[in-house]
Amino acid sequence: MDPSAAVYAELQRLGIPYERYEHPPVFTAEEAERHWAPIDGVRCKNLFLRNKKGHRHYLVILEISKRADLRQIVKFVGDDRLSFGSPERLMDTLGLTPGSVTPFGLINDRDHAVRVLIDEDLRGAPRLIFHPNINTASIVVSWTDVEKFLQTRGNTVTFIRV
Repeated sequence: MDPSAAVYAELQRLGIPYERYEHPPVFTAEEAERHWAPIDGVRCKNLFLRNKKGHRHYLVILEISKRADLRQIVKFVGDDRLSFGSPERLMDTLGLTPGSVTPFGLINDRDHAVRVLIDEDLRGAPRLIFHPNINTASIVVSWTDVEKFLQTRGNTVTFIRV
């Protein structure tokens, strides 16, 4: 089953317009950048993190050229050491595979347990680029519509300075 179908259905239900672009599979932000170059919009990368004990999960959303300093994020969220979640944990938590991490994976977070951390610089962007839960396509949505989507999820959303 194509995991993007649920994303498109949810966006339609919420009245959120989007533009869809298909491309070969990508597994890193650098690979995605090559296909996103002709698309007008802020290119976003999404990091799935876990705390040391593995009982808290974070989705960090930032512009593709920025580097997330995990030690700074730890200080901001007040948790213990953070590391990247394994592919198995990513699938169990957000129903996603590596290379497909996106805020739209929150539709699979039934417990609303993943904490979302968004770089403040994304606020107000007219066009943001994300994957629709699959790494063979990308969609463009507005910041206003990303906010609308996040408000329906029930996850904690915090803005951070990256």
